[in-house]
Amino acid sequence: MSQSLGRQYTKFVSQNIFGMLGISIYILADTFYISKAAGADGITVLNLCLPLYNLIYAIGSMIGAGSATRFTLYKVQKDPVCDCFFSNAIFCSIIISIPFILAGLIVPDRVLKLMGGDSSIVALGVPYARIFMMFAPFFMINFVVNAFVRNDNAPSTAMVATLLGSLFNIIFDYIFMFPMGMGMAGAALATAISPIVSTCVCGTHFIRGHNQIRFLWQKPSLQRLVQACQLGTPAFIGEFSSGVTTTTFNFLILRLAGNVGVAAYGVIANLALVATSMFNGVAQGSQPLVSSYYGKGDRRSAGKLLKYGLLTSLCIAVLAVVGTRIGTDILIAIFNSEGSQELRNLAYDGIRIYFPGFLFAGLNITATGYLSATDCALQALTASFSRGVVAIILCAFVLAHFFGMTGVWYSFMAAELITLLLVTGMLLWENRSKGQQQEKA
Repeated sequence: MSQSLGRQYTKFVSQNIFGMLGISIYILADTFYISKAAGADGITVLNLCLPLYNLIYAIGSMIGAGSATRFTLYKVQKDPVCDCFFSNAIFCSIIISIPFILAGLIVPDRVLKLMGGDSSIVALGVPYARIFMMFAPFFMINFVVNAFVRNDNAPSTAMVATLLGSLFNIIFDYIFMFPMGMGMAGAALATAISPIVSTCVCGTHFIRGHNQIRFLWQKPSLQRLVQACQLGTPAFIGEFSSGVTTTTFNFLILRLAGNVGVAAYGVIANLALVATSMFNGVAQGSQPLVSSYYGKGDRRSAGKLLKYGLLTSLCIAVLAVVGTRIGTDILIAIFNSEGSQELRNLAYDGIRIYFPGFLFAGLNITATGYLSATDCALQALTASFSRGVVAIILCAFVLAHFFGMTGVWYSFMAAELITLLLVTGMLLWENRSKGQQQEKA
Protein backbone atom coordinates (compact mmCIF):
# COMPACT_ATOMS: atom_id res chain seq x y z
CA MET A 1 0.00 0.00 0.00
CA SER A 2 2.78 2.43 0.99
CA GLN A 3 4.68 1.71 -2.25
CA SER A 4 1.51 2.24 -4.31
CA LEU A 5 0.84 5.47 -2.45
CA GLY A 6 4.37 6.66 -3.16
CA ARG A 7 3.97 5.93 -6.87
CA GLN A 8 0.67 7.77 -6.98
CA TYR A 9 2.20 10.75 -5.21
CA THR A 10 5.20 10.84 -7.55
CA LYS A 11 2.98 10.67 -10.63
CA PHE A 12 0.57 13.41 -9.62
CA VAL A 13 3.06 15.78 -8.01
CA SER A 14 5.85 15.51 -10.59
CA GLN A 15 3.48 16.17 -13.47
CA ASN A 16 1.86 19.08 -11.70
CA ILE A 17 5.25 20.59 -10.83
CA PHE A 18 6.26 20.46 -14.49
CA GLY A 19 2.98 22.06 -15.47
CA MET A 20 3.38 24.89 -12.94
CA LEU A 21 7.00 25.34 -14.02
CA GLY A 22 5.69 25.88 -17.52
CA ILE A 23 3.62 28.81 -16.30
CA SER A 24 6.54 30.37 -14.41
CA ILE A 25 8.90 29.90 -17.35
CA TYR A 26 6.67 31.84 -19.71
CA ILE A 27 6.47 34.65 -17.14
CA LEU A 28 10.28 34.65 -17.07
CA ALA A 29 10.27 34.73 -20.87
CA ASP A 30 7.94 37.75 -20.72
CA THR A 31 10.36 39.47 -18.36
CA PHE A 32 13.36 38.67 -20.53
CA TYR A 33 11.80 39.86 -23.80
CA ILE A 34 10.34 42.98 -22.18
CA SER A 35 13.74 43.85 -20.68
CA LYS A 36 15.21 43.63 -24.18
CA ALA A 37 12.45 45.71 -25.77
CA ALA A 38 11.80 48.34 -23.08
CA GLY A 39 14.62 48.07 -20.51
CA ALA A 40 14.08 48.76 -16.80
CA ASP A 41 10.86 50.73 -17.45
CA GLY A 42 9.36 47.69 -19.16
CA ILE A 43 10.17 45.50 -16.16
CA THR A 44 8.63 48.15 -13.91
CA VAL A 45 5.40 48.00 -15.97
CA LEU A 46 5.37 44.22 -15.73
CA ASN A 47 5.88 44.32 -11.98
CA LEU A 48 3.11 46.90 -11.49
CA CYS A 49 0.77 44.69 -13.52
CA LEU A 50 1.79 41.53 -11.69
CA PRO A 51 -0.71 42.06 -8.81
CA LEU A 52 -3.51 42.24 -11.39
CA TYR A 53 -2.34 38.95 -12.86
CA ASN A 54 -2.24 37.52 -9.36
CA LEU A 55 -5.81 38.67 -8.66
CA ILE A 56 -7.15 37.13 -11.89
CA TYR A 57 -5.19 33.93 -11.25
CA ALA A 58 -6.32 33.91 -7.61
CA ILE A 59 -10.02 34.10 -8.51
CA GLY A 60 -9.63 31.41 -11.17
CA SER A 61 -7.66 29.23 -8.78
CA MET A 62 -10.23 29.66 -6.00
CA ILE A 63 -13.15 28.69 -8.22
CA GLY A 64 -11.23 25.94 -10.03
CA ALA A 65 -9.44 24.30 -7.10
CA GLY A 66 -12.44 24.62 -4.77
CA SER A 67 -14.94 23.26 -7.29
CA ALA A 68 -12.62 20.42 -8.30
CA THR A 69 -12.05 19.49 -4.64
CA ARG A 70 -15.82 19.40 -4.00
CA PHE A 71 -16.20 17.32 -7.16
CA THR A 72 -13.66 14.77 -5.85
CA LEU A 73 -15.09 14.62 -2.32
CA TYR A 74 -18.65 14.03 -3.61
CA LYS A 75 -17.51 11.64 -6.34
CA VAL A 76 -15.79 9.21 -3.93
CA GLN A 77 -19.02 9.24 -1.90
CA LYS A 78 -20.98 8.49 -5.11
CA ASP A 79 -23.11 11.60 -4.58
CA PRO A 80 -24.62 12.79 -7.92
CA VAL A 81 -24.30 16.43 -6.82
CA CYS A 82 -20.64 16.18 -7.94
CA ASP A 83 -21.80 16.75 -11.53
CA CYS A 84 -23.05 20.26 -10.71
CA PHE A 85 -19.70 21.84 -9.91
CA PHE A 86 -17.92 21.92 -13.29
CA SER A 87 -20.47 23.88 -15.30
CA ASN A 88 -21.17 26.16 -12.34
CA ALA A 89 -17.45 26.98 -12.10
CA ILE A 90 -17.35 27.86 -15.82
CA PHE A 91 -20.42 30.12 -15.70
CA CYS A 92 -19.31 31.88 -12.51
CA SER A 93 -15.82 32.50 -13.93
CA ILE A 94 -17.31 34.25 -16.95
CA ILE A 95 -19.58 36.46 -14.82
CA ILE A 96 -16.84 37.41 -12.34
CA SER A 97 -14.41 38.33 -15.15
CA ILE A 98 -16.71 41.05 -16.53
CA PRO A 99 -15.34 43.88 -14.29
CA PHE A 100 -11.79 43.10 -15.50
CA ILE A 101 -12.92 43.30 -19.13
CA LEU A 102 -14.60 46.66 -18.54
CA ALA A 103 -11.57 48.04 -16.67
CA GLY A 104 -9.30 46.97 -19.52
CA LEU A 105 -11.53 48.61 -22.10
CA ILE A 106 -12.26 51.87 -20.27
CA VAL A 107 -9.70 52.75 -17.58
CA PRO A 108 -6.38 50.84 -17.98
CA ASP A 109 -4.44 54.09 -17.37
CA ARG A 110 -6.21 54.69 -14.05
CA VAL A 111 -5.49 51.11 -12.99
CA LEU A 112 -1.76 51.60 -13.61
CA LYS A 113 -1.77 54.93 -11.73
CA LEU A 114 -3.49 53.19 -8.83
CA MET A 115 -0.69 50.60 -8.81
CA GLY A 116 1.89 53.37 -8.42
CA GLY A 117 2.97 54.14 -12.00
CA ASP A 118 4.12 57.63 -12.99
CA SER A 119 3.17 59.24 -16.32
CA SER A 120 5.95 57.60 -18.37
CA ILE A 121 5.25 54.15 -16.92
CA VAL A 122 1.50 54.54 -17.51
CA ALA A 123 2.03 55.56 -21.14
CA LEU A 124 4.25 52.52 -21.75
CA GLY A 125 1.99 50.09 -19.88
CA VAL A 126 -1.54 50.95 -21.09
CA PRO A 127 -1.51 48.59 -24.13
CA TYR A 128 -0.19 45.77 -21.96
CA ALA A 129 -2.75 46.24 -19.17
CA ARG A 130 -5.67 46.68 -21.58
CA ILE A 131 -5.07 43.43 -23.44
CA PHE A 132 -4.47 41.05 -20.56
CA MET A 133 -7.43 42.38 -18.53
CA MET A 134 -9.75 41.89 -21.51
CA PHE A 135 -8.72 38.23 -21.66
CA ALA A 136 -9.46 37.63 -17.95
CA PRO A 137 -12.25 35.04 -18.60
CA PHE A 138 -9.85 32.80 -20.51
CA PHE A 139 -7.33 32.83 -17.67
CA MET A 140 -10.04 31.88 -15.16
CA ILE A 141 -11.64 29.19 -17.34
CA ASN A 142 -8.22 27.65 -17.94
CA PHE A 143 -7.71 27.29 -14.19
CA VAL A 144 -11.12 25.61 -13.83
CA VAL A 145 -10.69 23.17 -16.71
CA ASN A 146 -7.12 22.29 -15.71
CA ALA A 147 -8.12 21.62 -12.07
CA PHE A 148 -11.01 19.34 -13.06
CA VAL A 149 -8.97 17.40 -15.60
CA ARG A 150 -6.24 16.91 -12.97
CA ASN A 151 -8.79 15.74 -10.38
CA ASP A 152 -10.38 13.39 -12.92
CA ASN A 153 -7.24 11.22 -12.88
CA ALA A 154 -5.64 12.88 -15.91
CA PRO A 155 -2.65 14.80 -14.49
CA SER A 156 -0.62 14.07 -17.64
CA THR A 157 -3.16 15.87 -19.83
CA ALA A 158 -3.22 18.85 -17.46
CA MET A 159 0.59 18.98 -17.50
CA VAL A 160 0.85 18.78 -21.31
CA ALA A 161 -1.82 21.48 -21.67
CA THR A 162 0.05 23.86 -19.39
CA LEU A 163 3.41 23.19 -21.06
CA LEU A 164 2.04 23.69 -24.59
CA GLY A 165 0.33 26.92 -23.52
CA SER A 166 3.61 28.14 -22.07
CA LEU A 167 5.55 27.11 -25.17
CA PHE A 168 3.10 29.05 -27.33
CA ASN A 169 3.58 32.13 -25.15
CA ILE A 170 7.38 31.96 -25.31
CA ILE A 171 7.46 31.57 -29.10
CA PHE A 172 4.83 34.20 -29.86
CA ASP A 173 6.28 36.61 -27.30
CA TYR A 174 9.28 36.88 -29.59
CA ILE A 175 7.28 36.90 -32.85
CA PHE A 176 4.80 39.57 -31.72
CA MET A 177 7.37 41.81 -29.99
CA PHE A 178 10.24 41.81 -32.46
CA PRO A 179 9.54 40.64 -36.06
CA MET A 180 6.01 42.12 -35.90
CA GLY A 181 7.15 45.14 -33.84
CA MET A 182 4.16 45.11 -31.44
CA GLY A 183 6.28 45.82 -28.33
CA MET A 184 4.48 45.63 -24.97
CA ALA A 185 1.14 44.95 -26.67
CA GLY A 186 2.71 41.90 -28.34
CA ALA A 187 3.90 40.54 -24.98
CA ALA A 188 0.39 40.94 -23.55
CA LEU A 189 -1.26 39.31 -26.58
CA ALA A 190 1.00 36.26 -26.44
CA THR A 191 0.32 35.88 -22.72
CA ALA A 192 -3.43 36.34 -23.25
CA ILE A 193 -3.74 33.68 -25.96
CA SER A 194 -1.72 31.01 -24.12
CA PRO A 195 -4.56 29.98 -21.71
CA ILE A 196 -6.83 29.46 -24.72
CA VAL A 197 -4.27 27.01 -26.12
CA SER A 198 -4.02 25.26 -22.75
CA THR A 199 -7.81 25.00 -22.39
CA CYS A 200 -8.15 23.48 -25.87
CA VAL A 201 -5.56 20.81 -25.04
CA CYS A 202 -7.36 20.01 -21.76
CA GLY A 203 -10.55 19.76 -23.81
CA THR A 204 -9.28 16.53 -25.38
CA HIS A 205 -9.92 14.84 -22.03
CA PHE A 206 -13.67 15.36 -22.37
CA ILE A 207 -13.95 13.24 -25.52
CA ARG A 208 -12.24 10.23 -23.95
CA GLY A 209 -14.08 7.24 -22.54
CA HIS A 210 -12.73 7.53 -18.98
CA ASN A 211 -13.90 11.11 -18.57
CA GLN A 212 -16.21 11.42 -15.53
CA ILE A 213 -16.80 15.18 -15.72
CA ARG A 214 -20.26 16.29 -16.83
CA PHE A 215 -21.17 19.70 -18.23
CA LEU A 216 -24.74 20.64 -17.30
CA TRP A 217 -26.65 23.54 -18.84
CA GLN A 218 -27.91 25.08 -15.62
CA LYS A 219 -28.29 28.48 -14.00
CA PRO A 220 -25.23 29.65 -12.05
CA SER A 221 -25.68 28.70 -8.41
CA LEU A 222 -24.42 31.03 -5.71
CA GLN A 223 -24.76 28.19 -3.22
CA ARG A 224 -22.45 25.92 -5.25
CA LEU A 225 -20.01 28.79 -5.71
CA VAL A 226 -19.90 29.41 -1.95
CA GLN A 227 -19.40 25.69 -1.31
CA ALA A 228 -16.50 25.66 -3.75
CA CYS A 229 -14.96 28.87 -2.47
CA GLN A 230 -14.96 27.53 1.10
CA LEU A 231 -12.29 25.05 0.00
CA GLY A 232 -10.86 27.23 -2.75
CA THR A 233 -10.24 30.31 -0.60
CA PRO A 234 -6.78 29.07 0.51
CA ALA A 235 -5.86 28.74 -3.17
CA PHE A 236 -7.17 32.28 -3.71
CA ILE A 237 -5.14 33.64 -0.81
CA GLY A 238 -2.11 31.67 -1.96
CA GLU A 239 -2.22 33.28 -5.40
CA PHE A 240 -3.47 36.65 -4.17
CA SER A 241 -0.75 36.82 -1.54
CA SER A 242 1.83 37.20 -4.29
CA GLY A 243 -0.08 40.24 -5.48
CA VAL A 244 -0.33 41.65 -1.97
CA THR A 245 3.40 41.12 -1.45
CA THR A 246 4.22 42.68 -4.81
CA THR A 247 1.95 45.70 -4.25
CA THR A 248 3.27 46.28 -0.72
CA PHE A 249 6.87 45.96 -1.85
CA ASN A 250 6.30 48.18 -4.90
CA PHE A 251 4.96 51.08 -2.82
CA LEU A 252 7.71 50.74 -0.21
CA ILE A 253 10.48 50.40 -2.81
CA LEU A 254 9.18 53.30 -4.91
CA ARG A 255 9.65 55.48 -1.85
CA LEU A 256 13.06 54.03 -0.93
CA ALA A 257 14.70 53.43 -4.34
CA GLY A 258 12.41 54.71 -7.13
CA ASN A 259 11.63 52.99 -10.45
CA VAL A 260 15.02 51.24 -10.59
CA GLY A 261 14.29 49.66 -7.21
CA VAL A 262 10.93 48.39 -8.50
CA ALA A 263 12.68 46.98 -11.57
CA ALA A 264 15.18 45.21 -9.28
CA TYR A 265 12.33 43.77 -7.28
CA GLY A 266 10.69 42.75 -10.58
CA VAL A 267 13.71 40.53 -11.26
CA ILE A 268 13.42 38.98 -7.79
CA ALA A 269 9.63 38.57 -7.97
CA ASN A 270 9.78 36.80 -11.32
CA LEU A 271 12.53 34.44 -10.13
CA ALA A 272 10.50 33.82 -6.97
CA LEU A 273 7.55 32.78 -9.14
CA VAL A 274 9.58 29.78 -10.29
CA ALA A 275 10.08 28.58 -6.72
CA THR A 276 6.49 29.36 -5.73
CA SER A 277 5.15 27.49 -8.76
CA MET A 278 6.99 24.34 -7.71
CA PHE A 279 5.57 24.52 -4.19
CA ASN A 280 2.10 25.09 -5.64
CA GLY A 281 2.78 22.08 -7.85
CA VAL A 282 3.39 19.96 -4.76
CA ALA A 283 0.25 21.26 -3.01
CA GLN A 284 -2.07 21.09 -6.02
CA GLY A 285 -0.62 17.83 -7.32
CA SER A 286 -1.18 16.00 -4.04
CA GLN A 287 -4.61 17.56 -3.43
CA PRO A 288 -6.66 15.05 -5.50
CA LEU A 289 -4.99 12.14 -3.69
CA VAL A 290 -5.36 13.67 -0.23
CA SER A 291 -9.03 14.50 -0.88
CA SER A 292 -9.70 11.01 -2.23
CA TYR A 293 -8.12 9.16 0.69
CA TYR A 294 -9.62 11.53 3.23
CA GLY A 295 -13.06 11.17 1.65
CA LYS A 296 -12.75 7.37 2.00
CA GLY A 297 -11.84 7.74 5.69
CA ASP A 298 -8.20 6.68 5.18
CA ARG A 299 -6.60 9.46 7.25
CA ARG A 300 -3.36 7.51 7.66
CA SER A 301 -2.64 7.64 3.91
CA ALA A 302 -3.61 11.31 3.82
CA GLY A 303 -1.09 11.96 6.60
CA LYS A 304 1.63 10.10 4.70
CA LEU A 305 0.96 12.28 1.67
CA LEU A 306 1.46 15.36 3.85
CA LYS A 307 4.85 14.03 4.97
CA TYR A 308 5.85 13.33 1.35
CA GLY A 309 4.80 16.85 0.40
CA LEU A 310 6.70 18.56 3.21
CA LEU A 311 9.88 16.62 2.40
CA THR A 312 9.55 17.44 -1.31
CA SER A 313 9.02 21.14 -0.58
CA LEU A 314 12.02 21.27 1.73
CA CYS A 315 14.26 19.71 -0.94
CA ILE A 316 13.01 22.18 -3.57
CA ALA A 317 13.63 25.09 -1.18
CA VAL A 318 17.21 24.01 -0.51
CA LEU A 319 17.88 23.74 -4.26
CA ALA A 320 16.34 27.19 -4.84
CA VAL A 321 18.46 28.83 -2.14
CA VAL A 322 21.70 27.17 -3.28
CA GLY A 323 20.98 27.79 -6.98
CA THR A 324 20.21 31.49 -6.59
CA ARG A 325 23.22 32.01 -4.32
CA ILE A 326 25.62 30.39 -6.79
CA GLY A 327 24.15 32.05 -9.88
CA THR A 328 23.11 35.46 -8.52
CA ASP A 329 25.04 37.58 -11.02
CA ILE A 330 24.09 35.39 -13.98
CA LEU A 331 20.39 35.54 -13.12
CA ILE A 332 20.45 39.33 -12.75
CA ALA A 333 22.39 39.83 -16.00
CA ILE A 334 19.69 37.96 -17.96
CA PHE A 335 17.13 40.64 -17.10
CA ASN A 336 19.46 43.65 -16.87
CA SER A 337 19.80 44.39 -20.59
CA GLU A 338 20.87 47.99 -19.96
CA GLY A 339 23.69 46.92 -17.62
CA SER A 340 22.46 49.18 -14.79
CA GLN A 341 24.84 48.94 -11.84
CA GLU A 342 22.20 50.31 -9.48
CA LEU A 343 19.70 47.65 -10.54
CA ARG A 344 22.39 44.96 -10.20
CA ASN A 345 23.36 46.02 -6.66
CA LEU A 346 19.77 46.20 -5.44
CA ALA A 347 18.79 42.87 -7.01
CA TYR A 348 21.98 41.15 -5.76
CA ASP A 349 21.28 41.97 -2.12
CA GLY A 350 17.59 41.22 -2.56
CA ILE A 351 18.04 37.73 -4.02
CA ARG A 352 20.46 36.64 -1.31
CA ILE A 353 18.23 37.85 1.52
CA TYR A 354 14.82 37.03 0.01
CA PHE A 355 15.25 33.44 -1.20
CA PRO A 356 16.14 31.75 2.13
CA GLY A 357 12.56 32.61 3.12
CA PHE A 358 11.42 29.77 0.84
CA LEU A 359 12.75 27.28 3.38
CA PHE A 360 9.64 28.25 5.37
CA ALA A 361 7.32 29.26 2.49
CA GLY A 362 7.40 25.83 0.83
CA LEU A 363 6.32 24.11 4.04
CA ASN A 364 3.53 26.66 4.54
CA ILE A 365 2.13 26.28 1.02
CA THR A 366 2.17 22.47 1.22
CA ALA A 367 0.63 22.32 4.70
CA THR A 368 -2.08 24.82 3.78
CA GLY A 369 -2.95 22.79 0.69
CA TYR A 370 -3.31 19.71 2.90
CA LEU A 371 -5.65 21.52 5.29
CA SER A 372 -7.83 22.60 2.37
CA ALA A 373 -7.87 19.10 0.83
CA THR A 374 -9.00 17.58 4.15
CA ASP A 375 -11.98 19.95 4.45
CA CYS A 376 -10.33 22.12 7.13
CA ALA A 377 -11.43 25.29 5.34
CA LEU A 378 -11.18 27.66 8.31
CA GLN A 379 -7.68 26.51 9.29
CA ALA A 380 -6.47 26.69 5.70
CA LEU A 381 -7.94 30.17 5.31
CA THR A 382 -6.30 31.35 8.53
CA ALA A 383 -2.88 30.08 7.44
CA SER A 384 -3.21 31.56 3.95
CA PHE A 385 -4.42 34.91 5.25
CA SER A 386 -1.53 35.08 7.70
CA ARG A 387 1.24 34.48 5.18
CA GLY A 388 -0.41 36.26 2.31
CA VAL A 389 -1.80 39.40 3.89
CA VAL A 390 -1.38 40.11 7.60
CA ALA A 391 2.13 38.89 8.37
CA ILE A 392 3.77 40.13 5.16
CA ILE A 393 2.25 43.62 5.37
CA LEU A 394 3.16 44.08 9.04
CA CYS A 395 6.67 42.72 8.62
CA ALA A 396 7.34 44.75 5.46
CA PHE A 397 6.27 48.10 6.91
CA VAL A 398 7.95 47.57 10.29
CA LEU A 399 11.26 46.25 8.95
CA ALA A 400 11.39 48.80 6.09
CA HIS A 401 10.93 51.57 8.64
CA PHE A 402 13.93 50.45 10.69
CA PHE A 403 16.24 48.90 8.06
CA GLY A 404 15.25 50.43 4.69
CA MET A 405 15.67 48.17 1.65
CA THR A 406 17.34 45.44 3.71
CA GLY A 407 14.24 45.33 5.90
CA VAL A 408 12.01 44.96 2.84
CA TRP A 409 13.97 41.91 1.69
CA TYR A 410 13.98 40.32 5.18
CA SER A 411 10.23 40.81 5.66
CA PHE A 412 9.41 37.85 3.40
CA MET A 413 11.39 35.44 5.58
CA ALA A 414 9.97 36.93 8.79
CA ALA A 415 6.36 36.59 7.58
CA GLU A 416 6.86 32.98 6.47
CA LEU A 417 8.48 32.04 9.80
CA ILE A 418 5.55 33.52 11.75
CA THR A 419 3.11 31.61 9.54
CA LEU A 420 5.05 28.36 9.91
CA LEU A 421 4.68 28.52 13.70
CA LEU A 422 0.92 29.10 13.24
CA VAL A 423 0.52 26.27 10.70
CA THR A 424 2.49 23.82 12.85
CA GLY A 425 0.21 24.57 15.80
CA MET A 426 -2.93 24.04 13.69
CA LEU A 427 -1.69 20.75 12.25
CA LEU A 428 -0.83 19.41 15.70
CA TRP A 429 -4.20 20.52 17.07
CA GLU A 430 -6.07 19.01 14.12
CA ASN A 431 -4.20 15.71 14.42
CA ARG A 432 -4.93 15.55 18.15
CA SER A 433 -8.63 16.37 17.67
CA LYS A 434 -9.12 13.72 15.01
CA GLY A 435 -7.22 11.17 17.11
CA GLN A 436 -9.57 11.82 20.01
CA GLN A 437 -12.60 11.47 17.72
CA GLN A 438 -11.36 8.09 16.48
CA GLU A 439 -10.82 6.87 20.05
CA LYS A 440 -14.38 7.84 21.00
CA ALA A 441 -15.71 6.09 17.92
